[in-house]
Amino acid sequence: MLNAIKSAIRTVPDFPKPGIQFKDITPLLSDHKLLRYAVDSLASDWKDAGITKVIGIESRGFILGAMLADTLNVGFVPVRKQGKLPFTTIRETYDLEYGSDSIEMHIDALTEQDVVLIHDDVIATGGTAAATHRLVEFAGATVAGYSFIIDLSFLDGRSKLDSNLPFSTLVRY
Repeated sequence: MLNAIKSAIRTVPDFPKPGIQFKDITPLLSDHKLLRYAVDSLASDWKDAGITKVIGIESRGFILGAMLADTLNVGFVPVRKQGKLPFTTIRETYDLEYGSDSIEMHIDALTEQDVVLIHDDVIATGGTAAATHRLVEFAGATVAGYSFIIDLSFLDGRSKLDSNLPFSTLVRY
């Protein structure tokens, strides 16, 4: 099934800008059997980790992140680009190849008792996941680990994450 998942991920050349080989998960999302397998496979890595919340990173991380939270029977927390959440937020800024960006989370999304799984569809350079980790720590919660559908390992994003924490992924490029 993992080969089927990898086959379902479409590469779109020159998106969103020239030279980028974008990994598009929408064909995976449209196949209910592959989608269920992907969620169940990722969830199995975390079923005994004491997770209380799954964070999904905007925007594709919302999809499987919410499904993971449901499968694990825990809450879901969205992390979004600056200015997209309606309530009081905490913000973390991180560096991009050219410039910087910011993500936010509601100030009351986590408590000190929460044990959090950070999920996104893909890890590339690792900046967004690392910034999300810092948001969780600022909120006083604990990060249990990281979950991704795709690891673009040639970009070495994993090196920006806490190497002492578990890391699960389904497909590596």
